[in-house]
Amino acid sequence: MERDLTKSLEATPSTWNIDQVVAALRHSREVEHNVRHQRRIRELPSRKALLEVLDGLCAVLFPTHYGRSDLNEANIDYFVGNQLHQTLSVLQDQVRRGLLFVSEGAEREDADANQSAYEITTTFAAQLPAIRARFFTDLQAAYQGDPAATSASEILLCYPGMTAVIYYRVAHALYELGARLPARLISDIAHSTTGIDIHPAATIGGYFFIDHGTGVVIGETAVIGERVRLYQAVTLGAKRFQEGENGILVKGAPRHPIVEDDVVIYAGATILGRITIGKGSIIGGNVWLTHSVPAGSNVLQAQMRNTTVEPKHLIDAVYQPRI
Repeated sequence: MERDLTKSLEATPSTWNIDQVVAALRHSREVEHNVRHQRRIRELPSRKALLEVLDGLCAVLFPTHYGRSDLNEANIDYFVGNQLHQTLSVLQDQVRRGLLFVSEGAEREDADANQSAYEITTTFAAQLPAIRARFFTDLQAAYQGDPAATSASEILLCYPGMTAVIYYRVAHALYELGARLPARLISDIAHSTTGIDIHPAATIGGYFFIDHGTGVVIGETAVIGERVRLYQAVTLGAKRFQEGENGILVKGAPRHPIVEDDVVIYAGATILGRITIGKGSIIGGNVWLTHSVPAGSNVLQAQMRNTTVEPKHLIDAVYQPRI
């Protein structure tokens, strides 16, 4: 048995025609299907390093919940400062790497990327108190909006929706500062961790709560107001895509919904296109919605399914303001 194993391990590369495979892969990589940015080999941002950044930032923002539970008044500031220094050092390098992958025609030299990464990271650090303050409103919304929530600690430790939102708040700040590739990676980490997909460019107001959360999708140009609550499997997506003259889809064009203040969207609702959900509206579970609705509307799946009126009368028949 041992002799057979040794023999298999000693198989030469020619057994699998490795030289030919390597040559064919090089031809694909370098000639036919080159996907490298500006055809150069560069350091990519690291998912592992950004996970370290997220863990560090969560520990900075909520030291006893995500950092160390044995902290006290005598040592908590030292812990926060030390953790912040380590975390920002890693973040700066990830931002630098991301800046090397900019749009065509905007080549960055390493020295320029280093300086820009330092400036972005410094500005981001200064925003951390405001990020925490905004996230605190999200925490309040979760506690007030879920009768099963017994404490802030339970929400921070047990609610995937809150993990997704705090990652979004971090990613959105970085995205707005120009660190777009690391921000996208952070949003993908949140998606992998929680099942909730929020594009870092989306605009989301305070007191935002995602209950349960699995399957929620919020697109790049979505705008969400204050005190909005979403349940699992809600999609705020695009209905159609604008093409440029070259046939490539136009990047960044507004194509996702605007959700005004105090809206509740229940599980499984799909809302598509650049439409507006008016203030204080309720969108029922599993509703498919592609038209704007006025403030105070109550949109139910049964109404959508049973209505037989002409499209021009659809708003009056389906979107009934709550009294």
